[in-house]
Amino acid sequence: MRDSAASERAKATYAADPSRSSGRLHLEPASTTRSEFQRDRDRIVHSTAFRRLAHKTQVFVNEEGDHFRTRLTHTIEVAQIARSIARDLRLDEDLAEAVALGHDLGHTPFGHTGEDALAECLADHGGFDHNSHGFRIVTALERRYAEFDGLNLTAEALEGLVKHNGPLLGPNGLPRKGLRVSSAILDYDAIRPLRLDLYPTLEAETAAIADDIAYLTHDVDDGLRAGLFALADVRAVPLIGDILAEVYGRYPDLEDARAIHELGRRLITLFIEDVVAESHVRLAETADLPGRQRAILAFSDEIDMKSRALRTFLFDHMYRHPDVKRVRARADGVVRKLFDAFVADPSKMPREWRARIEQDGIHVAAGEYIAGMTDRFALHEHRRIFDVTPHLR
Repeated sequence: MRDSAASERAKATYAADPSRSSGRLHLEPASTTRSEFQRDRDRIVHSTAFRRLAHKTQVFVNEEGDHFRTRLTHTIEVAQIARSIARDLRLDEDLAEAVALGHDLGHTPFGHTGEDALAECLADHGGFDHNSHGFRIVTALERRYAEFDGLNLTAEALEGLVKHNGPLLGPNGLPRKGLRVSSAILDYDAIRPLRLDLYPTLEAETAAIADDIAYLTHDVDDGLRAGLFALADVRAVPLIGDILAEVYGRYPDLEDARAIHELGRRLITLFIEDVVAESHVRLAETADLPGRQRAILAFSDEIDMKSRALRTFLFDHMYRHPDVKRVRARADGVVRKLFDAFVADPSKMPREWRARIEQDGIHVAAGEYIAGMTDRFALHEHRRIFDVTPHLR
């Protein structure tokens, strides 16, 4: 295994060490050219689920235009931000990138609309959430290797994908408030413990906060470009207003398109620099990192408060915008109709998915088949079954 000597020297003592990885469920020979975490990253990038992200919605549906973000472009942006933060904090950049690249593998077609619809369809059959489905993808559903199902990722990568937003279980061994831990995760944990009551590696936390930074920044960008709100509207948000005041103070006649780009890049920089500064403070205050009771990667109190105001603005002016809600309602109908059709007549599903019915039941098999669809394939299946393609706009 080769690794840059300079990179290895630069890592902090609290960084994850690929040479000390807890390993993989299925033993494999070590690579002579890549670290264990680099292999994790590469397996995710080459997976079928990763490629499908190119045609899965972030907020808008793909037919609205080529310039809005998909799950794939969002994921790439999260990975870039995660590497930047990991580099500044002297963490293992490859593990941070692997978790970032894999964090959205379980997302359904039509963004959170598809997830909400499937969660209701499967409410009496174990439920559904994209994080648990992503775990299913990397441990069972990907069929690429001769000797095992899934991607056989390292324990550190799997823990990062499962717990990048924090522990799933409390000290009492029960799910933390508001969380549902899927049977897939619990069954795997019984075979190979995922330490569900502990915080993940700092690299996993890096991916999680990079996700926050990416969607906050880029949803503002997409919302402005879609005309859901204007620069004049968003200037009322403290965090955005401060940046735009600085931009227009220096470039008073700047055209809107350039102003939007300036806003985006400055907002990302502000978030990254704040997270790095706050995380250094928390690292200095935390004696026992493995047993810590709070996240280390975080915004400062000031930026956290301002980011909450930005989230509120986006909910009011974007996620709940009448145009977006109308699209969501139609996409919701597509998912529910497909689910009901497959449950009523499993022969409408491909043979490989019908084969899963005996093991998982028709409801779970139908739900997971739909969850893997891209937006356009879901519409194609709707047309195949119902002889009509709904117009989402």
